[in-house]
Amino acid sequence: MPVTTLDPKTALIVIDLQKGILSYPTVHPVGEVVKRAAALAEGFRRNHLPVVLVTATGGAPGRTEHTRNLSNLPADFADLLPEIDQRPQDHTVKKKTWGAFTNTGLDEHLRKLGVTQVVIVGVATSIGVESTARHAYENGFHVTLAVDAMTDMNPDAHTNSISRIFPRLGETGTTREIMDLLDTSRA
Repeated sequence: MPVTTLDPKTALIVIDLQKGILSYPTVHPVGEVVKRAAALAEGFRRNHLPVVLVTATGGAPGRTEHTRNLSNLPADFADLLPEIDQRPQDHTVKKKTWGAFTNTGLDEHLRKLGVTQVVIVGVATSIGVESTARHAYENGFHVTLAVDAMTDMNPDAHTNSISRIFPRLGETGTTREIMDLLDTSRA
C-alpha cells in the first residue's frame, strides 16, 4: 500500500546513520540509503518540519544470548555521516536501547511540537527502525516508513520487517513517494 498522506505536522526520524553502525556489512549499499535519507531530511527542513537525528551510544544493560561489547566504542562511533548535513534546528537523540523513544524524551519533544505523524528511515531495519516504529505506533503517532531509505545486516530480518511488520504499524513507501507528498501537501 502506498503512502496516502502526510499530516500537517510530520517529523522525520533518522535512525543510526552513524560511522560505527554503518561500518558493519549491510544488505543494501549504505551510500544509497544515506543519500535517500539525506534527501528526505533536506525536504523536511525545506518545508519547516522537524528532523530528529538519532544515534546509538551504547546498549541496554540486559543479558542476551547475542552480546556485543559496547564498553570501548571508538570515539567517532556515534558521529553522524556528513551527508546527513546536521543543522542547528535538528533535534538529536542519543539512545542506549534499540528504539529512539525509550528514556530519551523524544515523545515529549514531538508532542510539544504538535507532531502527529513520523516518517522513519535508517539502520537497522529490524532493530532500530522497527523498534522506533513500534513505539511510535503504540504512542499514537501515524507511522510512515521509507523502505528504500533503510537497510539491515540480515536480509531475512529486513524482508520480514518490511513485508510483515511495517504494514501493521503504518504505511510504507519510497523516498520519492514521500517527497512527492511532502512537496504537494505544502504547495
